[in-house]
Amino acid sequence: MMSSSRQHSGKAAHLAGDAAEQAVQRAYEAQGYEAVAQRWRCEAGEIDLILRLNAQYVFVEVKHSRSFAKAAERLSAQQIARIYTSAEVFLAETPQGALTETRFDVALVDGQGQIKILENAIGLE
Repeated sequence: MMSSSRQHSGKAAHLAGDAAEQAVQRAYEAQGYEAVAQRWRCEAGEIDLILRLNAQYVFVEVKHSRSFAKAAERLSAQQIARIYTSAEVFLAETPQGALTETRFDVALVDGQGQIKILENAIGLE
């Protein structure tokens, strides 16, 4: 059985992650992006945010921590692979499919709620 303090810290982390994702979504929307999905899930994994600007889809992984550096450290190679695979599943349902213009961003949120968006931060090696 999980201790109540662990449950509390897990719930607090989940709520902080939700707040970070909502703040990042608002930052993109302020730049003219349209939110398509939040926490989009498929059998391959989850994508935090999917946005669109004109014909381009932007897949965003949101990372929250005390500092931007700590947040960036939380992105693993496994997560990147899952994001790409999940994006392929998502794009299969769009009219252009794999030919759709895409971008993969990472949005870092620090402990003060500051946001740093790294466009094209995730690329295939």
